[in-house]
Amino acid sequence: MQQNESRRTFVRKTALATGALLTVPSGVEQMAQVHGNKKLKLALVGCGGRGSGAAVQALTADENVELVAMADAFGDRIERSLKAIQEHFDGEKKIDVKEKNRFIGFDAYKKAIDMADVVILTTPPGFRPYHFEYAVANDKHVFMEKPVATDPVGIRKVLETAKIAKAKKLNVVVGLQRHYQAKYIDLKQRIDAGAIGQIRSGQVYWNDAGVWVKKRQPGQSELEYQMRNWYYFNWLCGDHILEQHIHNIDIANWFIGDYPVSAQGMGGRQVRKGKDHGEIFDHHFVEFTYASGAVIASQCRHIPGTMSRVDEVFQGTAGSVVLGKGEVTQLDGSVSYKYPNKWGEDPNPYQVEHDRLFASIREGGVIADAENGAKSTLTAILGRMATYTGKKITFEEALNSELHLMPAEVSWDTTPPSLPDSDGNYPIPTPGKTKMI
Repeated sequence: MQQNESRRTFVRKTALATGALLTVPSGVEQMAQVHGNKKLKLALVGCGGRGSGAAVQALTADENVELVAMADAFGDRIERSLKAIQEHFDGEKKIDVKEKNRFIGFDAYKKAIDMADVVILTTPPGFRPYHFEYAVANDKHVFMEKPVATDPVGIRKVLETAKIAKAKKLNVVVGLQRHYQAKYIDLKQRIDAGAIGQIRSGQVYWNDAGVWVKKRQPGQSELEYQMRNWYYFNWLCGDHILEQHIHNIDIANWFIGDYPVSAQGMGGRQVRKGKDHGEIFDHHFVEFTYASGAVIASQCRHIPGTMSRVDEVFQGTAGSVVLGKGEVTQLDGSVSYKYPNKWGEDPNPYQVEHDRLFASIREGGVIADAENGAKSTLTAILGRMATYTGKKITFEEALNSELHLMPAEVSWDTTPPSLPDSDGNYPIPTPGKTKMI
């Protein structure tokens, strides 16, 4: 009982409802006057498709912001990203990334961050804790994509950095964009008001055909191959239960108003099991149990030709809700509420999160998403631990685990944590044998 009570107290203190503005002291109000009149300099760290999209959204969110620096491990990614961003704005004076400010390599992020007021962190997620730490240490406002780490050591670093960001009154937005989506906000308010009673169970899904594969190229080092094909290596990506399915798992946490106490599940590689598919599973099924007794069934799958669904469904003591449909039903099956918008009418939540970030910076507010981002990331890591081991694992065990997949420092001389055997196959987790605590 004492453990449950202390946990609930901790959850309340860590601002589960993300995007909330903190109280603004006079010092931040003075800072806002500076930000209100200045051109904000933006740096992009991680120049893939998501980074390019986030940069466009940041530049769209505020009329007086300019992209001044870019960083990536690969120069070709910077050039491709810069060209796409320039073409989007078609000559508008929002981009001034001189060639000398296109930083390449594993330490490039520091040089780009040093030049900016606001930074976008969109590298493979294994790097996120270290980039976030450097940005906050140097007083930068941050947008960072989910997930925010790939292992518990990284999670603890993000949680510590989140405290520092709060103390410094820095804005931090995490790319769990459903928290900024009108339909989800509307339905969350109705659930909180008792529309379906207390949530007792639910199902969250990210099932589809899968994502890209980068073939090994002649002459590539093992490190370059893994960096180019980062989705399939846990030190960089964390598996698709983490990289994608975190969105749905996070919604379960948000709507229940808590984080799970334990998880157990199963998974494996049934179809996507070639040498180009690294070490991750192609399917996971996890039961997350919460302190209230609620149980959420979580499933994610990357297998072509199977049922595709990305959605969240919850059953309560007085009814149920299907978030994809925006529909609330009562116990007799009658529909008591239907979210009214048509597809495409609501503001794009990917844009809204940047609109909110820059408005908060200008107005002297503070958005503090990092703690929930870390806790929901840890929930997905907990699920991965359960499927890889076949064991029931508690949230506290996962939080305190010494599992450390991501090297603190990476250079082109670094040996990747996972290496193929003589036949080119990578070691695959085996339930009942694999240990992850």
